[in-house]
Amino acid sequence: RNAGRRGGVAQVSMGSIVVKGNARKVRRVGADILVGFAGSTADAFTLLERLEQKLDEHPNQLTRACVALAKAWRTDKYLRRLEATLLVADREKTFELTGNGDVLEPADGQIGIGSGDAYALPAPR
Repeated sequence: RNAGRRGGVAQVSMGSIVVKGNARKVRRVGADILVGFAGSTADAFTLLERLEQKLDEHPNQLTRACVALAKAWRTDKYLRRLEATLLVADREKTFELTGNGDVLEPADGQIGIGSGDAYALPAPR
């Protein structure tokens, strides 16, 4: 289902000003998991480290690791203040994780985040 292409075209903005138009906001975790992010870069990397811990705790269980991260993100006093959104995908599933405790799986496997998602998402459809 999700075996198609994945990509990330990202920009860094401060308010309404684009300060970098070609940021790399997609990272590989392990052999076949990709993580993309929007929001604060420092916060996203903190969450990425936590996701790696959850994947170590729940090997080969992407859904369970994402739910565990979302639960910790929602309830932990330190993590609760982080301002980022993560996209996590393997060959079969794609999830959007938010600080509200959401673990969203798109119906068609395609999802976008950040300020340009409304423009970028129609392209693969």
